[in-house]
Amino acid sequence: MELNYFATCPRGLENLLATELQALQAKRVQATDGGASFSGDLGVCYRANLHSRVATRILMQVGRSKYAKEEDIYQAALKLNWPNLFDVKHAFMVKVTAVRCPLKSLEFVTLRIKDAVCDKFRQAVGSRPNIDTRSPAVRIHAYLTADHCTFYVDTSGNALYQRGNRKSSIEAPLRENLAAGILLLTGWKPGQALLDPMCGSGTFALEAVMIALDIAPGLKRDFGFERLKNFESDTWKKIKNAAVKAVKPNSFQKIYASDMDLRAVRVTKQNLSEAGLGDVVQVSHMDFLEAPAPAESGVLVANPPYGVRIGEDADLAALYPKMGEALKKRFAGWNAYFLTSDLRLPKLMRLAPSKKTPLFNGPLECRLFEIRMVAGSNRKEAK
Repeated sequence: MELNYFATCPRGLENLLATELQALQAKRVQATDGGASFSGDLGVCYRANLHSRVATRILMQVGRSKYAKEEDIYQAALKLNWPNLFDVKHAFMVKVTAVRCPLKSLEFVTLRIKDAVCDKFRQAVGSRPNIDTRSPAVRIHAYLTADHCTFYVDTSGNALYQRGNRKSSIEAPLRENLAAGILLLTGWKPGQALLDPMCGSGTFALEAVMIALDIAPGLKRDFGFERLKNFESDTWKKIKNAAVKAVKPNSFQKIYASDMDLRAVRVTKQNLSEAGLGDVVQVSHMDFLEAPAPAESGVLVANPPYGVRIGEDADLAALYPKMGEALKKRFAGWNAYFLTSDLRLPKLMRLAPSKKTPLFNGPLECRLFEIRMVAGSNRKEAK
């Protein structure tokens, strides 16, 4: 049976997500702000959850209705056969998002949808499921436009960037699906040298290893669709078994990670080791300003500090020119990519970016600057 879905992702990665979904045999894929809509059977839904590197959630549409007031949304939710979707023993939560919605309180709308779900269960089975906003078994999403409400059941459970790999992290870790999306945007291919000289907790390295070894990002976790009544366990077993068989054996993949902070180096090593991937990446304790290029050419990708705290702006303004000098001295022939919310970075590095891609790291608007380190000077001409 063909169903309609919506996959969410970090803003800026929508087209990458659409390409992924098409490769997973999704139909009628359409990228839009914050994600992509698509259709397909449950197998497509399971593959998207297991294999998508950039999706945040895969939502299954269960109803759509016009509305003018809160009561219309309650009645629309009451008409849906929730007991046919999940068991009364499963606690649930409701999340409402809206664009150009005329209603005054989304909190009240959320409450009315919860009431409708519970009332429907009482009518059907004589009891109601519990509400759990921390770790629900089932997540219901409602999306309101100016005059329509669309209801979804979340098939992912925990957000898909929670791969089950990174047990430890340091401050402000980069989300896995954003890191994977950035790697895809750089055009890096397995077999090419990849260096993250500011590796933090090793997110870029972990995502690169999973790409290089064909490890499906969802192999080590469970999903929300396993708790829905339409769950096809045989279909899921086939899809998961095929993914397990596709994994390549561990071998060094020319992936390099380093950091001047010894704690970050330890955390990266620990995360790789706990994922069973310790021998695939070379991790070093090294200052980027002194780091040698590990190969004649390759891709350098980094998420440098943003200067969010007071007093750091001046420190970064002093650091960026030194980073630019390090690139010019040792990384000719490399393509460098920096994700930052600090738009001064290329100018202060005195390097001209060949591309600026807008991306969001959570709520923070950033740019992914591409700087191609061709042989000779990349220095901006004086005006």
